[in-house]
Amino acid sequence: MEDNISNKRLDKFVAIILAADRTTNDPVSNASGVACKAFTPICGVPMIIRVLDALQASNMIKKIILCGPPKSLLFACPELERRIRIGDITWLPNQDSPSKSANHGLKYIDEEDPVFLTTADHALLTPEIIKYFLCESSRTNSDATVGLVEHKNIMATFPGTKRTVIKFRDGNFCGCNLYAFLNDRGRNLVPFWEKAESLRKKPWRLVGEILGPIAILLYILRISKLNQALNTVSIRAGVRSQAIIIPYANAGVDVDKAADIVLVESVLEQEALISHENIRT
Repeated sequence: MEDNISNKRLDKFVAIILAADRTTNDPVSNASGVACKAFTPICGVPMIIRVLDALQASNMIKKIILCGPPKSLLFACPELERRIRIGDITWLPNQDSPSKSANHGLKYIDEEDPVFLTTADHALLTPEIIKYFLCESSRTNSDATVGLVEHKNIMATFPGTKRTVIKFRDGNFCGCNLYAFLNDRGRNLVPFWEKAESLRKKPWRLVGEILGPIAILLYILRISKLNQALNTVSIRAGVRSQAIIIPYANAGVDVDKAADIVLVESVLEQEALISHENIRT
């Protein structure tokens, strides 16, 4: 996959991980009894450590910036504290919203460096998902990209799971919390994101308030297509944006509620069992 892409381009990605809780009463941290959602153990390993390991194993990240959790909580995850201390990770205090934290993190990254943005609750993130998303993003002529998974793909792999769905005429999609800002202009998408942030669980309002009144009519009538919506975003934000449809269903599963802990652990346990059986045979 990498053959047609400049190695210089790929090895310049700087990763930003958003790792602070959205609320003071997060259901995941409450269920797992940890100080911060990012520290939730998944098969014995804190989620944030799983994300960090996936980033480092992808061989496509030259630097990692962690936005949050608050410094006062870092002691609760000794391995994370160790990695920050030895300089493997640059820690920054989180701001009062994900988009503001992302914007703060961008201030510490050189303008010419492409940026990969994800979240600490992405417990099923793998090096393969990261490489696919970043390689496909680098092939585009866009300023910024966003990862999506087809809803039908997630339902086929994880029957019965509930995810936030954005519906378009050409398909239903779920977000992956995977973003790439391929140049300095692409970073202008972050202020646009800040405006949309409070509406992320209300797709129809998001379409209406961000894309305009005509777009909401097209959305309700299922006339609008994904590319049409993204073209509108591009015009409104002044950023050439494109969706990267990721074939891995795991990419569309993050840990937003207590039931998600059970789901991701069952997936990882099954993968470990298959790997063990393969080694035996």
